[in-house]
Amino acid sequence: MPASSYFSADYAEARSRFLAAAKAAGAQMSVYRNPARGPAGEDLTTDVAWLGPADAERVLVTISATHGAEGFCGSGAQVGWFESGLHREAPAGTALLQIHAINPYGFAWLRRVTEDNVDLNRNFIDHGATYPVNDGYEELHAAICPPEWTDAVIAQTRAVFEAYAEKHGPRGLQSAISGGQYSHADGIFFGGNAEAWSRQTLLAIFAKLLSRARHVAVVDYHTGLGPRGYGERICVHAPDSDSLARAGQWYDDDITSPFLGSSSSVELFGVNLTAMEEALPHARMTGIALEYGTLPTEQVKLALRADNWLHVHGKVDSPKGRAIKGQIREAFYQDADDWKQMIWDRAVETQRLALAGLAAS
Repeated sequence: MPASSYFSADYAEARSRFLAAAKAAGAQMSVYRNPARGPAGEDLTTDVAWLGPADAERVLVTISATHGAEGFCGSGAQVGWFESGLHREAPAGTALLQIHAINPYGFAWLRRVTEDNVDLNRNFIDHGATYPVNDGYEELHAAICPPEWTDAVIAQTRAVFEAYAEKHGPRGLQSAISGGQYSHADGIFFGGNAEAWSRQTLLAIFAKLLSRARHVAVVDYHTGLGPRGYGERICVHAPDSDSLARAGQWYDDDITSPFLGSSSSVELFGVNLTAMEEALPHARMTGIALEYGTLPTEQVKLALRADNWLHVHGKVDSPKGRAIKGQIREAFYQDADDWKQMIWDRAVETQRLALAGLAAS
């Protein structure tokens, strides 16, 4: 079966495909209902499949749709893992935990954020403490999120970004825009001022299903950063930690680290993988974000800004709104057979290496 057949056209199809494939494989299922509704008023859920011994000490965890609109990629890998029969490769005593659409609102509405406009991968922070300040974002917010969205405004704001990059460097601009911020609830890369539903749900799943695990591998699927179709294994374990060294061993040193400057990603506030590791003090966790490129970075950021404008100032059900939604879809999901094949091949390679690493632990 061609890899393209594992990918779905929208959230509803992805959910249906995942449920059918997981059940056919004999997985145990659980459902978490999101408080929001979909574009057609439909229910939105995070669906969880567990395949393997209930008391497994070794578990491979996959997560899709941390950034909702990126869910097409991860869902395709999860559906394909079941439909292709690759789930049968798990060594004896090893379980598979697939978390489908952890941010179902973003997946259904073609938004990167949650129902609260929160970037889930900036939300895993102590909301009772003082928030970190992103001075660069503060300086650029008015240009990042203008009240009007026209070609003239886009050109004007591009000049602002170019001037900032001239002063602080391209990576300084990237940190300012995407590092995370906690002061503009109507902005992009907003980490929230409270625990998002998706954060609570993810940690509840971990508490419920991984309390007996001793060795956990996590592959969190993302898109929108890096060369088209290439899957970068981004590891946010602390530098000089056993976890980072172990990830290097598992993946034949084919990993990158924002802390070491080797990743296409900058250092971020409140990331989920760090919180997952903290939630498993009884286990050794080896986690990566598997990040696939789509469009050039400037086009992806432009789509994000347009979508933010649309939901703050515009009308989703309008010609302009529909055009922006098409722009977002293209920024995070390349509906092309060659791209899907690259996603699938790297996913298979990565999850097989993770299983081998778990078996050797």
